[in-house]
Amino acid sequence: MGVPLAGALAACGSSGPSSSTSSGSAAAAGSGASYWYLTGQPGEGIRKGAVDRFNAANASTQIAQTAFQNDAYKTKIKTALGAGQAPTIIWGWGGGGLKSWVDASQVEDLTSWFSSNSAVKDKLFPSSFGAATVGGKIYAMPCETVQPIVLYYNKSVFDKVGVQPPTSWDDIMALVPKFNAQGIAPFSLGGQSRWTNMMWLEFLFDRIGGPEVFQAAFEGKKDAWSNPDAITALTKVQDLVKANGFIKGFSSITADSNADQALLYTGKAAMMLHGAWTYGSMKSDGGDFVKGGHLGWMNFPPVAGGKGDPTNTVGNPGQYLSISSKATAAEKETAKKFFTTGVLDSTEVKAWIDTGSIPIVKGADSNIGSSEDAEWLKFLYGVSSNAKVFAQSWDQALPPSAAETLLDNIAKLFQLSISPEQFATNLNAVTNS
Repeated sequence: MGVPLAGALAACGSSGPSSSTSSGSAAAAGSGASYWYLTGQPGEGIRKGAVDRFNAANASTQIAQTAFQNDAYKTKIKTALGAGQAPTIIWGWGGGGLKSWVDASQVEDLTSWFSSNSAVKDKLFPSSFGAATVGGKIYAMPCETVQPIVLYYNKSVFDKVGVQPPTSWDDIMALVPKFNAQGIAPFSLGGQSRWTNMMWLEFLFDRIGGPEVFQAAFEGKKDAWSNPDAITALTKVQDLVKANGFIKGFSSITADSNADQALLYTGKAAMMLHGAWTYGSMKSDGGDFVKGGHLGWMNFPPVAGGKGDPTNTVGNPGQYLSISSKATAAEKETAKKFFTTGVLDSTEVKAWIDTGSIPIVKGADSNIGSSEDAEWLKFLYGVSSNAKVFAQSWDQALPPSAAETLLDNIAKLFQLSISPEQFATNLNAVTNS
């Protein structure tokens, strides 16, 4: 998903300087480790702080750290892995990218390590391990923060029309004509960005068929996209389009410009399905919309007769650290020591909270205190920690080539230029093993 990985309160912004930066002194050859990660504040500073604290406490096993801009990092890490020259610790998004590393035997299997270090695993949200797992084995250490997709609504608009927030899919469909009758778009949508449309399918697949429906596609099972529950979900989203559920001209609106958010906070749209990161930009750009208590939020409602657990969510369940399989035994031990004592220590947890994010640590909500965003942060913590399944965004879960086909076909589905069955056939062609 084309989303920022900084704080949930931080607006979309630059991913940092175009050049890489390095810090930290390497210890004697083989006794330390190396770590590559992303630039861009506040994340870069928090990552650097964790390494600096670890190095200060471990004089004989230093970690040399290097930060790269997002796009440069993706190219650099791919090349380094292919050449057997990857850093010891590899920052990533899990999912499809991690699976490609696993398939090429480029990263360590950490399953037995987590089994013998249960305290490390037990302090993290269980849902964060989904995108770290390939073939039933764990290949990455979940880290950093959660960013679920949220159903936002404008309380003032709901009051004006005299209706209540939806508690089911049927409620959503019943609200559509009521808002349209008042000249208000039921839903804002930056459809030109494509991944914004995808969020609707992610939730409908889950609520109707449960997480197993997409999991089958992720695993490359034959004709997984033709599952009857998948076809039902694809049909329901087209029903919403046909009912004029989205703002007129949604396919020419971009999410990068935050125009979709503006439609919500100016009252031109009643609701918006979007990532947790948009809270911050609506707070900074929307006048008194957030501070004045006009913004409402909820997890996506259930679908009658659906098999999915209504506590499930989708989005970014965390970020991920893997260990290069080509690292020396000593380097691997340093990395594991960092995972145990350095990653998400109490200082880092507080730092993420202070940026308006929820780190993937049980009990992190105790750090929220009297923040003016406390109600929002408690909601984020509740959704993320209570989710039976926190599914990773599909375009991160799938390999890049399949993700591009997915996004292209989602755009066509929302434009009503292909049928649900055609969508399924096109996706089966790229995910069937």
